[in-house]
Amino acid sequence: MKTTIWQQLDVLLRNMTPVLVTFCMVIVSVMPLRLPEASFVMPMLVLMSVYFWALHRTDLLPATAVFGIGLFLDILAGMPLGLNAFILLGVFGLCVTQRRFFYNKSFAVIWWGFMVVAAVAQIIEWALMSIYLETLVSPQPVYFRYFMTVALYPTVAWLFVRIQRSLPQETV
Repeated sequence: MKTTIWQQLDVLLRNMTPVLVTFCMVIVSVMPLRLPEASFVMPMLVLMSVYFWALHRTDLLPATAVFGIGLFLDILAGMPLGLNAFILLGVFGLCVTQRRFFYNKSFAVIWWGFMVVAAVAQIIEWALMSIYLETLVSPQPVYFRYFMTVALYPTVAWLFVRIQRSLPQETV
Protein backbone atom coordinates (compact mmCIF):
# COMPACT_ATOMS: atom_id res chain seq x y z
CA MET A 1 0.00 0.00 0.00
CA LYS A 2 1.38 3.36 -1.04
CA THR A 3 1.39 6.19 1.48
CA THR A 4 0.03 9.52 0.38
CA ILE A 5 1.70 12.86 0.88
CA TRP A 6 -0.85 13.65 3.61
CA GLN A 7 0.04 10.50 5.54
CA GLN A 8 3.74 11.32 5.26
CA LEU A 9 3.07 14.87 6.43
CA ASP A 10 1.02 13.53 9.34
CA VAL A 11 3.87 11.26 10.44
CA LEU A 12 6.40 14.08 10.05
CA LEU A 13 4.35 16.51 12.14
CA ARG A 14 3.67 13.91 14.82
CA ASN A 15 7.40 13.20 15.03
CA MET A 16 8.13 16.92 15.32
CA THR A 17 5.52 17.48 18.05
CA PRO A 18 7.91 17.63 21.05
CA VAL A 19 10.10 20.20 19.28
CA LEU A 20 7.09 22.25 18.17
CA VAL A 21 5.51 22.11 21.63
CA THR A 22 8.76 23.28 23.20
CA PHE A 23 8.99 26.15 20.69
CA CYS A 24 5.42 27.09 21.65
CA MET A 25 6.50 27.11 25.29
CA VAL A 26 9.22 29.61 24.34
CA ILE A 27 6.63 31.89 22.74
CA VAL A 28 4.28 31.63 25.73
CA SER A 29 7.19 32.30 28.11
CA VAL A 30 8.12 35.59 26.47
CA MET A 31 4.60 36.87 25.80
CA PRO A 32 4.18 40.24 27.47
CA LEU A 33 1.77 40.18 30.37
CA ARG A 34 0.18 43.40 31.51
CA LEU A 35 1.21 42.72 35.08
CA PRO A 36 4.08 44.50 36.84
CA GLU A 37 7.03 42.22 37.56
CA ALA A 38 5.28 39.30 35.85
CA SER A 39 8.52 38.00 34.39
CA PHE A 40 9.74 37.14 37.87
CA VAL A 41 6.86 34.78 38.51
CA MET A 42 6.52 33.40 34.99
CA PRO A 43 7.11 29.66 35.32
CA MET A 44 9.93 28.02 33.38
CA LEU A 45 7.70 26.41 30.76
CA VAL A 46 10.57 25.58 28.42
CA LEU A 47 12.40 23.76 31.21
CA MET A 48 9.23 21.77 31.94
CA SER A 49 8.95 20.81 28.29
CA VAL A 50 12.59 19.77 27.92
CA TYR A 51 12.42 17.75 31.15
CA PHE A 52 9.23 15.95 30.16
CA TRP A 53 10.19 15.13 26.57
CA ALA A 54 13.76 14.16 27.50
CA LEU A 55 12.39 11.61 29.95
CA HIS A 56 9.52 10.31 27.86
CA ARG A 57 10.40 10.77 24.17
CA THR A 58 14.12 11.36 23.74
CA ASP A 59 13.88 9.96 20.24
CA LEU A 60 11.72 12.92 19.16
CA LEU A 61 13.63 15.73 20.93
CA PRO A 62 17.30 15.72 19.85
CA ALA A 63 20.00 17.69 21.64
CA THR A 64 20.47 19.93 18.60
CA ALA A 65 16.83 21.01 18.85
CA VAL A 66 17.25 21.71 22.57
CA PHE A 67 20.28 23.87 21.80
CA GLY A 68 18.38 25.79 19.11
CA ILE A 69 15.39 26.26 21.39
CA GLY A 70 17.68 27.58 24.12
CA LEU A 71 19.27 30.09 21.74
CA PHE A 72 15.83 31.12 20.48
CA LEU A 73 14.71 31.70 24.08
CA ASP A 74 17.84 33.74 24.81
CA ILE A 75 17.22 35.95 21.78
CA LEU A 76 13.53 36.52 22.50
CA ALA A 77 13.98 37.05 26.24
CA GLY A 78 16.98 39.34 25.88
CA MET A 79 19.19 37.05 27.96
CA PRO A 80 22.92 36.56 27.42
CA LEU A 81 23.29 34.43 24.31
CA GLY A 82 23.84 30.80 25.26
CA LEU A 83 22.66 30.99 28.87
CA ASN A 84 19.39 29.11 28.40
CA ALA A 85 20.94 26.88 25.75
CA PHE A 86 23.57 25.82 28.31
CA ILE A 87 21.02 25.23 31.06
CA LEU A 88 18.56 23.37 28.83
CA LEU A 89 21.30 21.16 27.40
CA GLY A 90 22.41 20.36 30.95
CA VAL A 91 18.86 19.42 31.91
CA PHE A 92 18.48 17.39 28.72
CA GLY A 93 21.73 15.51 29.33
CA LEU A 94 20.82 14.81 32.95
CA CYS A 95 17.38 13.53 31.99
CA VAL A 96 18.69 11.32 29.21
CA THR A 97 21.30 9.73 31.49
CA GLN A 98 18.81 9.21 34.33
CA ARG A 99 15.97 8.04 32.13
CA ARG A 100 16.32 4.43 33.28
CA PHE A 101 15.85 5.51 36.90
CA PHE A 102 12.56 7.28 36.13
CA TYR A 103 11.19 4.55 33.84
CA ASN A 104 7.91 3.10 35.21
CA LYS A 105 8.05 5.25 38.33
CA SER A 106 5.08 7.07 39.79
CA PHE A 107 4.33 10.68 38.96
CA ALA A 108 5.42 11.68 42.47
CA VAL A 109 8.95 10.41 41.77
CA ILE A 110 9.07 12.19 38.41
CA TRP A 111 7.78 15.38 40.03
CA TRP A 112 10.38 15.09 42.79
CA GLY A 113 13.06 14.73 40.11
CA PHE A 114 11.71 17.83 38.40
CA MET A 115 11.86 19.75 41.68
CA VAL A 116 15.54 18.92 42.03
CA VAL A 117 16.36 19.65 38.38
CA ALA A 118 14.45 22.95 38.43
CA ALA A 119 16.19 24.04 41.63
CA VAL A 120 19.62 23.31 40.18
CA ALA A 121 18.72 25.05 36.92
CA GLN A 122 17.48 28.13 38.77
CA ILE A 123 20.60 28.29 40.96
CA ILE A 124 22.86 28.01 37.91
CA GLU A 125 20.89 30.67 36.04
CA TRP A 126 21.02 32.99 39.07
CA ALA A 127 24.76 32.45 39.52
CA LEU A 128 25.56 32.97 35.84
CA MET A 129 23.42 36.11 35.67
CA SER A 130 25.17 37.47 38.76
CA ILE A 131 28.53 36.84 37.11
CA TYR A 132 27.38 38.32 33.81
CA LEU A 133 25.96 41.46 35.45
CA GLU A 134 28.95 41.71 37.83
CA THR A 135 26.63 42.20 40.78
CA LEU A 136 24.76 39.94 43.15
CA VAL A 137 21.26 39.56 41.72
CA SER A 138 18.48 39.38 44.29
CA PRO A 139 17.46 35.74 44.83
CA GLN A 140 13.87 36.59 45.79
CA PRO A 141 12.47 36.43 42.23
CA VAL A 142 14.25 33.08 41.83
CA TYR A 143 12.27 31.63 44.74
CA PHE A 144 8.94 32.81 43.35
CA ARG A 145 9.74 31.59 39.87
CA TYR A 146 10.88 28.22 41.20
CA PHE A 147 7.73 27.69 43.27
CA MET A 148 5.47 28.75 40.40
CA THR A 149 7.28 26.30 38.13
CA VAL A 150 7.04 23.39 40.57
CA ALA A 151 3.39 24.13 41.35
CA LEU A 152 2.44 24.28 37.66
CA TYR A 153 4.39 21.21 36.54
CA PRO A 154 1.59 18.67 37.21
CA THR A 155 -0.83 20.62 35.03
CA VAL A 156 1.66 21.07 32.20
CA ALA A 157 2.77 17.42 32.45
CA TRP A 158 -0.87 16.33 32.20
CA LEU A 159 -1.18 18.34 28.98
CA PHE A 160 2.06 16.79 27.65
CA VAL A 161 0.80 13.28 28.45
CA ARG A 162 -2.32 13.99 26.42
CA ILE A 163 -0.16 15.17 23.53
CA GLN A 164 2.17 12.18 23.88
CA ARG A 165 -0.72 9.76 23.39
CA SER A 166 -1.18 11.06 19.84
CA LEU A 167 2.46 10.39 18.90
CA PRO A 168 3.75 7.29 17.14
CA GLN A 169 5.03 4.55 19.41
CA GLU A 170 8.67 4.80 20.44
CA THR A 171 10.99 2.47 18.60
CA VAL A 172 13.37 0.56 20.84
